[in-house]
Amino acid sequence: MPPASTGASTVVLDAAVPSSAAASPTVRDRLAPGGPGYRRMSFALFAAGVATFALLYSTQALLPAISASFGATAGQASWTVSAATGALALCVLPLSALSERFGRRQMMTASLAVAVVIGLLVPFAPSIGWLIALRAVQGAALAGLPASAMAYLAEEVRPKALVGAIGLFVAGNSIGGMSGRILAGWVAQLWGWRAALGAIGLLAVACAVAFHFLIPAARHFSASSLDPRALAKTVTGHLSDPLLRRLYAIGALFMTVFGAVYTVIGYRLVDEPFGLPQGIVGSVFLVYLVGTASSAAAGRLVARLGRRGALYLAVSTTAAGLLLSLAEQLAAVLAGLVLITAGFFAGHAVASSSVSRTATSGRAQASALYQSAYYLGSSAGGALGAVAFHAGGWAGTVALGVLAVLGVLSITLYGTRAARTQRLGAGSPAPVHN
Repeated sequence: MPPASTGASTVVLDAAVPSSAAASPTVRDRLAPGGPGYRRMSFALFAAGVATFALLYSTQALLPAISASFGATAGQASWTVSAATGALALCVLPLSALSERFGRRQMMTASLAVAVVIGLLVPFAPSIGWLIALRAVQGAALAGLPASAMAYLAEEVRPKALVGAIGLFVAGNSIGGMSGRILAGWVAQLWGWRAALGAIGLLAVACAVAFHFLIPAARHFSASSLDPRALAKTVTGHLSDPLLRRLYAIGALFMTVFGAVYTVIGYRLVDEPFGLPQGIVGSVFLVYLVGTASSAAAGRLVARLGRRGALYLAVSTTAAGLLLSLAEQLAAVLAGLVLITAGFFAGHAVASSSVSRTATSGRAQASALYQSAYYLGSSAGGALGAVAFHAGGWAGTVALGVLAVLGVLSITLYGTRAARTQRLGAGSPAPVHN
């Protein structure tokens, strides 16, 4: 996940350089800062990142208005978010495999084009059912972009410039995820939720056009044949690894908390005792900027506390934020959101970075599996958080979040115990993974 986004990109940062890149005879003709094409590539992928995450979470800040328009419950409206993230989770692995055959640039272009077309149709959805269906198709289309973008960068950019190039794409993810929600909130306050979705669609069109004309042609991609049996063997191997399974579960559970809180928070803030207007509710997503700091601090936390220690701190911070958000004072609720956001992003950064350290082969597939688990957690959190809110108000959503946090705590405690047992049995220090 990017430092202040929904996370889609971070999980592939540590993936191994694709085989086609590794086979390149020289790196001198790859893109580098100051060289021809590098700036165009950077702007192109920044624009793609903005479009991807503005579209993916376009309805999240608008859920109260969508509920009112269709006479839908919070649970029904939440599926306009959960359907998109769930479809992305299911499609990210097969579409990343297709990019090995048909090309990264082609996959990104096609994915973005389909998602943008759907984005222009979404404002005209005649019913909540149609809106959910269109959002599912949009999420499936967007699944082809993040993993392909990372592979494109690994193949086309010089290794020493790779981190900076990825950083710009991640920044686009972050800005798209945050600005899309804020834009939607203020446009909806003035002209309604359909106009808000239309504005995001037009923003995505501009980004897609910029991407199409700026992205340099791939010069180091080598197509490979699709081998479903080899892919299945790699995926099965990752899923049979106990440590990877724990990391996938941690990512899913953390995102369950985050998805539940940010799907439902709009309903709480527009109701009494707060009664905030839609534009202000959308601006609450500025809290995402806290994730930039906590993600960046995750490396230093791991250096001081170890990976499990950093996870314990992330769990404690998230739980404290959930409990603080139960207060009836707006300042306390916002402070709770800050703690939840900081804890979530720190925990996600630790878990996602551990995946590639753990996988000894097939790191791209290992990261794609984490991405799938992460977005399945987002989908489940949005849907279940809304159901809990309908049944028990904000306290119900908080209870769901606390259960998910306890799940992370249990997994981390199990990992600590397993590491201690391994250390005692081998007579050597335990590994620093979770």
